[in-house]
Amino acid sequence: MKTLQVDVAIIGAGTAGLYALREVKRAKKSFVLIDKGPLGTTCARVGCMPSKVALHAAELWSMRNEQRQFGISGTEQLQIDRNKAWDKVRAMRDGFADGAASNAIKSAGEHLIMGKARFLEPTVLAVEGEDEAWRIDALAVVIAVGSRPVVPDFLAPFSDYLITTDELFELNELPASLGLLGLGAIGLEMGLAMQRLGVKVVGADMAKSIGGIRDPEVANYALQAFSENFPMWLGEPARLEKVEEGVQLVSGGNKTTVDKVLVALGRRSNIDHLNLAEAGFKLDENGLPAFDVNTSQVEGHPVYLAGDVNADRTLMHEAAAEGAAAGFNACREVAQAFKRKTPLAIAFTQPDIISVGVSFSDLNEDDVLIGVAYSKNDGRSRILSSIPGVLRIYADKKTGKLLGAAMLGTRAEHIAQFLALAIEQKMTVHELLAVPYYHPVVEEMIQSAVQDIARTMQASPYPFGLTPMS
Repeated sequence: MKTLQVDVAIIGAGTAGLYALREVKRAKKSFVLIDKGPLGTTCARVGCMPSKVALHAAELWSMRNEQRQFGISGTEQLQIDRNKAWDKVRAMRDGFADGAASNAIKSAGEHLIMGKARFLEPTVLAVEGEDEAWRIDALAVVIAVGSRPVVPDFLAPFSDYLITTDELFELNELPASLGLLGLGAIGLEMGLAMQRLGVKVVGADMAKSIGGIRDPEVANYALQAFSENFPMWLGEPARLEKVEEGVQLVSGGNKTTVDKVLVALGRRSNIDHLNLAEAGFKLDENGLPAFDVNTSQVEGHPVYLAGDVNADRTLMHEAAAEGAAAGFNACREVAQAFKRKTPLAIAFTQPDIISVGVSFSDLNEDDVLIGVAYSKNDGRSRILSSIPGVLRIYADKKTGKLLGAAMLGTRAEHIAQFLALAIEQKMTVHELLAVPYYHPVVEEMIQSAVQDIARTMQASPYPFGLTPMS
């Protein structure tokens, strides 16, 4: 067994681990980067990037239906080879994944160790590689080992028919029919992509809404928009049953036979693979040590959690921020607290689903004003899509300060980024109205929604959106 002594040991070469490594290198500290493989971030290999390629391919194919309305003939003669389309999706996925893997190798150089790590003590690690073993004594440790899909035990007898979101892009060809367990953001995105590519899809979820949407009006619009794509069985527990060919998805009084089942029931932290309890860490009922979300530090130890492993905000941009904070603090005696970024989530479902800032379920309705805008009244949205959409913006009743928003709408990804910046800058309704809005752009829906709020606030003698000169 080889022994290494380093300032910082980073476990996990995904997004969080690589951003931690950046800060450790900037501080000129000695380090080791450990990963069990395969290299390449979750986002690049199995998450945000390949899923968006699949959605793009599906949108290209589904556009033929709308083209007929504009006098484009011959679309009924178009054909799609799903397997060739899927080959292109996988090829692009490989490009993203290979780039992320190369970045890890280049960044860590000779300090990259491929192997499985476990804790012996809070800052002492054992790493088992294919050919060698290491004992690593570190002054600080960053844990960035990511997460894996949740597959409940009751599904074990059906393992031959199951696909997790980590396995989907390893398929050589798409099944003819697909059952979906879970209609949150990931399940909904992939279900829509598969259906639009010609796969017969049926989805089931215990929740009564889809996409993880917490605003009830936006949830209703989303259900109306997407329930026409494929059957969605909501509000009932689902189960699988064996049949002669394939497997049967059952929910309430509904059942259908499918070739494969995509399990999209969320993800769980990989922290349980690290031997934390035996190494002296105090863990909660979920197997996680107590940690500070602003410093990333584990209570009582020079150990830091970053990315999906902490099960807090499991998104790529959050993993990057947490990794940077963890790497920065791992190089210092006193941990620095950092302000969290404005919460931001986007499902690229076309029309998109977004949530920005404070979610509807966390609001005190007596303290907020809600402005609403509908895509049917927005020129650019009407041009781009006939699917009804809605934007709801939340503001503080006393100050007019923006708090959050939710939306279903075409190109809502741009609305989300716009509003995240506005909330980050602590803008008020009237300050947001003072921003120029080009016509026609989908962002005009923001103008309409905040005008809706401004009408209910204390009257101003000035026109909406105009700032008097001093």
